[in-house]
Amino acid sequence: MLNINFNPFPELSTENLVLRKMSVNDAEEMFFLRSDADVLKYIDREPARSVEEAVNFIEMINTALANNENINWAICLKDDPKLIGYICFWRIDRENHRAEIGYVLHPAMQGRGLMHEAMKAALHYGFNTMNLHSVEANVNPENQPSIRALEKNGFIREGYFKENYYSNGKFLDSAIYSLLTAVK
Repeated sequence: MLNINFNPFPELSTENLVLRKMSVNDAEEMFFLRSDADVLKYIDREPARSVEEAVNFIEMINTALANNENINWAICLKDDPKLIGYICFWRIDRENHRAEIGYVLHPAMQGRGLMHEAMKAALHYGFNTMNLHSVEANVNPENQPSIRALEKNGFIREGYFKENYYSNGKFLDSAIYSLLTAVK
């Protein structure tokens, strides 16, 4: 059984990024990420309607963090504390040492290798500090940039489910990717 403690918060640093704790000061950027049509193209949820919704989402994230239920990092460029995306481990299955990874990056920041860099740092933490055995990702099969980021980090497709998800009046497919414990 995993024994997880995210206190103190594990800030991560890479060549170009800082992965830090999210705060309500990130609400404007979070609102954009949760309401922009380009960002939501492959994320099947209703867009956020207000900055207050973004504040509530950040507070929910930090409550779950305080309860050691999941961890969510704000992704920032090293020279700018402004949130450009986020990456998380959620749906943590303590008994089976498994978690789902989720991530979002501002459209203006995509295509630069930043998500690969953030994912590499988060996965290192997940495998070496959280002691995860495996990490999964549930992806819209049409989201090729996300699939490329996963594959670049060693994920392999384990499953493909036809029309297993109902959203906005239609059934959608899901692709499941997985990565087993990395070399420590």
